[in-house]
Amino acid sequence: MTAGSLWLPVTGAAVAAAAALVVLFRHARRLPQAMPGPRSLHARPVPRVGGLSVWAGFAPVAFLHWPELPGLPAVWLLAFAAVAAVSLVDDIRGVHPGARIAVHVAAASAIAAAVGTGGAGEAGPTAVLAVGFVALVIAWSANLYNFMDGNDGMAALMAVVGFAAYGFAAERAGSDGGAYFALAAAVLPFLVVNLPPARMFMGDVGAVPLGFLAAASGFGGWRAGLWPDWFPVLVFLPFVADATVTLAARALRRERLWEAHKFHYYQRLHQLGAGHSGTLGVFGVLIAGTAVSAAATLALDPGSGWLVTVAWGGVLLALFSGIEYYWQRRIPKPP
Repeated sequence: MTAGSLWLPVTGAAVAAAAALVVLFRHARRLPQAMPGPRSLHARPVPRVGGLSVWAGFAPVAFLHWPELPGLPAVWLLAFAAVAAVSLVDDIRGVHPGARIAVHVAAASAIAAAVGTGGAGEAGPTAVLAVGFVALVIAWSANLYNFMDGNDGMAALMAVVGFAAYGFAAERAGSDGGAYFALAAAVLPFLVVNLPPARMFMGDVGAVPLGFLAAASGFGGWRAGLWPDWFPVLVFLPFVADATVTLAARALRRERLWEAHKFHYYQRLHQLGAGHSGTLGVFGVLIAGTAVSAAATLALDPGSGWLVTVAWGGVLLALFSGIEYYWQRRIPKPP
């Protein structure tokens, strides 16, 4: 799309999302509430399905203009709808973790199978294993994004920056990046009300589908030749690194991985005194830094993409090590 033709759907997504937010706030007392507790970082009840505003802005525009996202066939709509539906039910009354994960994996498998992996001539055991691996990565992305949605403003900022980066890369490759710009625009109104102190949370219905689309679009865009394999990893690296390193550390400590906790590095940074604003400031710099680096590397020297990704990984590991050091000194270990 040209800049002129992009203006209407992108602006429409933002306006529709803002209108949906107004409706949600009018009925805020009737919405599911995120209650404060020992595993949360907020001190008062907050309405928790603000993500509905994102999809109210994005889904109609996508259905009309982009039934096929760049690199993704139309099956993405059904997969996305399944993930969003089970996430909404989980926000309202809870869903058994096994059933929830089964939906995530089934939706991710549909994407992986439809897009293809390029392995073994798209057939045979190797291709089946490849599809299974990609499906697990997409399902993990949906969940890790949800895990990272615990500090005011952070998940919304990652969505705005991350999907705008996808839009830039798609347009640069000669494809239509409008859907990604529209999604980023649909998140913007929610970001405003989610900044510290947050007046509304996106909930599972916002965070889980965002993580799902981040990985599914990243994979589809790579298979379509819109960007190299390192690009989506680098764009979303602050979230990928924190959630994955935290999971690996918990697994090594033989903790119950399915139990809620607040020992992600961003959560510990918050508890060490940074609070919502300080933590958002630190991770906001990282989010902007990795995304801008990804765009610049794609434009100037795509061949060094993995080197840049590893370099940023070193920066993140240094930050995590510093947080770990001060955490061990100032916060008692849990019993």
